[in-house]
Amino acid sequence: MQIQIGRVSVLLLLPFFVAVCVAPPRGVIVLCCGDSITAGGYPHYLQRLFAADGIRARVLNRGRSGNRSAEYLSFLGHNEAELRGLKPDFILLQLGTNDVRTDLDRTPTPEFEANMREILRRLREFRGRDGKPSRILLGSIPPVPEGRVVAFDQESRLRVTTEINPAIRRLAESAGLPFVDNFAIFPGRPDLLSDVHPSREGYKALAAGWYRALKPLL
Repeated sequence: MQIQIGRVSVLLLLPFFVAVCVAPPRGVIVLCCGDSITAGGYPHYLQRLFAADGIRARVLNRGRSGNRSAEYLSFLGHNEAELRGLKPDFILLQLGTNDVRTDLDRTPTPEFEANMREILRRLREFRGRDGKPSRILLGSIPPVPEGRVVAFDQESRLRVTTEINPAIRRLAESAGLPFVDNFAIFPGRPDLLSDVHPSREGYKALAAGWYRALKPLL
């Protein structure tokens, strides 16, 4: 009788232990990758949007000021273990603004595409806490505003719309990734883009754009 009771106890407790073992991680981890437009602040406002909706989230900013695609690829290579260890559920990637500079940072579009393809290959190896691949969202870059902006000119402005953003869209489509049209936020709103960097309200609008894309995936 005692052995039988013990077995019954184990059987009763077994579903509890199984439920604990397979329970999904609480909350969501979002890793933001990019250049100074990422480093400069939209992840901060994205964190606020999650909080306002009562969603438990950690928004991690790994933007690198001044980085073009080649430099961010190098950053990933040197920090891969640390970045993988963050175990993000989602990765937001926005790069390309520094690639359209007119100085030595200028990157031909085929080279930009090759860099981005390799960045995506590496990011697709990341895993969340549940062991599933991190979900990557790929965003277009904002416009380069009219007027004098150091190291940017009319060619830079044209390359954003005719080369870089079309390349980003192609990469998203070929990889089967969500494409987030961040460029569309800014035309007709000069208050959102004081130079190549958004204003405070521009960063809020950028965060809102990412959040709209993320929310149906949560």
